Amino acid sequence: MAKKNLSEMSFLDHLEELRWLLVRSTIAVVIMAFITYFVSDYLFDVILLGPTRPTFFTYQWFCDLSHQLGFADSICITELNFIIQNTEMEGQVNIFVWMCILAGFVMSFPYILWEVWKFISPALYEKEKKNAKTFIFTSSLLFFLGVLFGYYVVIPMSVNFVATFSVSDVVKNQFTLDSYMGMVKTSILASGLFFELPIIIYFLTKLGLVTPAFLRKYWKYAVIIILIVAAIVTPPDVVSQTIVAIPMLLIYEVSILISRIVYKNKIKENV
Repeated sequence: MAKKNLSEMSFLDHLEELRWLLVRSTIAVVIMAFITYFVSDYLFDVILLGPTRPTFFTYQWFCDLSHQLGFADSICITELNFIIQNTEMEGQVNIFVWMCILAGFVMSFPYILWEVWKFISPALYEKEKKNAKTFIFTSSLLFFLGVLFGYYVVIPMSVNFVATFSVSDVVKNQFTLDSYMGMVKTSILASGLFFELPIIIYFLTKLGLVTPAFLRKYWKYAVIIILIVAAIVTPPDVVSQTIVAIPMLLIYEVSILISRIVYKNKIKENV
């Protein structure tokens, strides 16, 4: 379909553009998922199942930190008492497919952002259109940092919590493959998208839907929510909770700062 000026495009034209955005993005995800197939052993054994082993990087780092702070082995994670089982006939097949798709989505995220930018760029001013590379680079960087945060912090802390929590010594932990991979998927995507908060706040402030005063007003509620999340996914010690909470608080503070800058620029433009 030939490109049209934004003012000439009908609602159906916009839907057609959106449809092709979704088609091209889906193709990109499928291609990257197919590539993942060739390294699936590494993906599952080393990456996805890595946090189930006491030798995982995060656990080792916590132990080193414990010694450096003079806490002896108080926050060392030396064993994880649980097993992971597949309880469905096609369970491993389904998990294999969906985790390859997840990996495909993560790897193709910059391309998806580029497609989104092409879709929204006709509604932007000329000087804003020149920021395409900055938008894609910054958004991709934040997303990947969020994914790493989810993988190296949220997942191992969550695994350690559920592995050590017990209502009775009689009860033994046997987790299903589906529940474990579901937790991995949720942690990675949620963390990646949460780290996109500064970008989301930027556009919401540009649209006039959010102000820095609004974000600052609800800051204490955001802090409470973040601390609750940190307390849930970490062992009951201050060090672990702080390690999880600080990056999330920084992201929120950066979002407020960005909103303030955008808001001031809007006021100057309207004067």
